[in-house]
Formats: sequence, structure tokens, C-alpha cells
Amino acid sequence: MEVLQIVFSPTGGTQKVADIITAEWEKSVSGIDLTNPKNDYSALNISQDDLAVIAVPSFGGRVPALAAERLGKINGNQARCVIICVYGNRAYEDTLVELYDIAEQSNFKVIAAISAIAEHSIMHQYAAGRPDLKDRDELHGFAEKIFEKIKDADSDYASVLQIPGDRPYKKAGGAGLVPKADKKCNGCGLCAEQCPAEAISRDNLKISDSKKCISCMRCVANCPQSARKVNGAMVSVAALAIKKACSERKNNELFI
Repeated sequence: MEVLQIVFSPTGGTQKVADIITAEWEKSVSGIDLTNPKNDYSALNISQDDLAVIAVPSFGGRVPALAAERLGKINGNQARCVIICVYGNRAYEDTLVELYDIAEQSNFKVIAAISAIAEHSIMHQYAAGRPDLKDRDELHGFAEKIFEKIKDADSDYASVLQIPGDRPYKKAGGAGLVPKADKKCNGCGLCAEQCPAEAISRDNLKISDSKKCISCMRCVANCPQSARKVNGAMVSVAALAIKKACSERKNNELFI
């Protein structure tokens, strides 16, 4: 059995959670980066004996559309998989149930699901520093329970997991916050090179195409000059709107 991470993690929080889970299994791990627009996802060769970990962030209570599109091109070949949605301590709403449906439609066999917390990618005061030590302990415990299920010859993989969320899913929102570059931009082009949505043109690095941008904040997080920003006033308004929902520490959850 080989472990395969299939991860959409523009700013690294979702990747941290996936790494914590797979590290517990002491197996060799290979990765598929769903943020890479140049990958040929339909050409991936997945063995039925593999164990896939499919991890995405929650964008407004939904699976990011790009992640959903790219996952839909993969043939899971009936490999067992664990699905993970990661959110910034507000709510994940329909993300996990949508991810379950996508994985099943892509011919994976979902054996467990996890909701986990990581620092909010835009409003960093929410879930700051998470996953922290308590999260790591919880996630390690989840990984142990999942591996026990895998080793149990009598495990019923045909049973349907009871996962929170609604069908039909909530309406997906658009890109509300589109980053732009300020005068510190030196034209290095890293933002255009790394943009999951290819929303930044090398011919005009200072702005993002608002029709393509998914507000993932990778360009903001990775800019070596800290030159890319979103509108501060809009961020403040958004932070105030979700303050109550984010005021209490949310727990990680395992569905198995």
C-alpha cells in the first residue's frame, strides 16, 4: 500500500493538516498538487491498493471550484481514500459532503472524513497558529483510528459515512478580494508562476484578473517583497462580519 496525497493548498494550511495525518502512518508518501494548472490529472495512474488522502480548504462553505474540476478528472480506480476539509474556524458548511460526492464520482472509495482547522488565509487573527499542538494530538489520534480501520479485515467499506452538509450545496460565492501589487513589486514574476488560477499575467504583474482570481491568497502569502495586498477596508468589514462565528475555538472532527 502506498499513500498518495492529493492536495489543494494555496497558502499551506491544508498541506500541514494532510502532512500531520500521513506522517502517523509511517508509509512512503507521494503527492499530487491540485494547485498546479499544468498537471494532466486524467493521466494519473492510481492503484486500487493505494490509500489516497484528498485535502482541500473550504472556500465560503464549498470545495474550491478549481479543486473540484481537477479532482473530477482523476480516476481513483476504487482506491480507498480519506477526505479532509480545512477551514479557518468559521464553518465548513457543505464542503465535506461535496468533497465526498466528488471523490465517489471520481471512483474513490471514501473510508473516513476529517474536518480540521488552520489559520484563516485572509483574516489571520482567526485560528492563528493552528494547527497547534492540541490539533496535532487530535489529528494523530484520528490517523490511528483510520489506520486501525484499514488493518481490520472485517471493515465495511461499503457503508456510507454520515457527513454534515446539505445537498443541494449552498450557492458558491465569487472572488470577493482580488490582490493587487504596490510599489514594492520588483517584477520577479513569482506570483504569476505560482497562481493556481493563472489569474496573473506576466505582462501585467501588478493586477489579478478578477474573472479568474479565486481569492486563494497564494500570491499574497508567497510574494518575497510583501508587495501584494487586498483592500484593507474590505478585509476589516469581512473580519467583523464573521467575528462572532469565529470567537469560539472549533474542534477537529472525524467521521469514520
